[in-house]
Amino acid sequence: MSRIGKKPIEIPNGVEVKIEEGNLITVKGPKGQLTQKFNPELKIVKEDNIIKIERPNDSSFMRAIHGTTRALIANMVKGVTEGFTVELEIVGIGYRAAMKGKTLEMQLGYSHPVVYEPPEGIQISVEGNTNIKVSGIDKQLVGQVAAEIRDFRKPDPYKGKGIRYKGEQLKLKPGKAAGKK
Repeated sequence: MSRIGKKPIEIPNGVEVKIEEGNLITVKGPKGQLTQKFNPELKIVKEDNIIKIERPNDSSFMRAIHGTTRALIANMVKGVTEGFTVELEIVGIGYRAAMKGKTLEMQLGYSHPVVYEPPEGIQISVEGNTNIKVSGIDKQLVGQVAAEIRDFRKPDPYKGKGIRYKGEQLKLKPGKAAGKK
């Protein structure tokens, strides 16, 4: 039995969960609403304020999907109550970011500014000139947007310049040896 899959999911007050035919789950909360379809072979049961997931057999596919389904539903519940946030930091001389309306405009050492339009349901804010905060209720979408922003200028392995996740440790490579003898 999956250790994660067998844990029940507690539904906090103010959150409404609907389980429809074919394992279509809708979670409504104070921050918004999320809907996702899961494998119809799994049995998803809601009792009082607890959701339990049961699998029909012990095949390797069912064991794998059991824990994943539980984690996704738990993330949906957490997303509509608390939300998710990923912080990025820009490192480099002259590198900066600013919000122009709803678009993110960044100067990253290119000859032109890099402009990013966030998808629906994602909020981006810039603190100072170098800290970008991506937040929303869908954990997968927040992580995807943060990864797309980071891809505009990945951290350089020699100087460490670029966009990185807050707290990300870089191991810098040594440059060329100055004078070989």
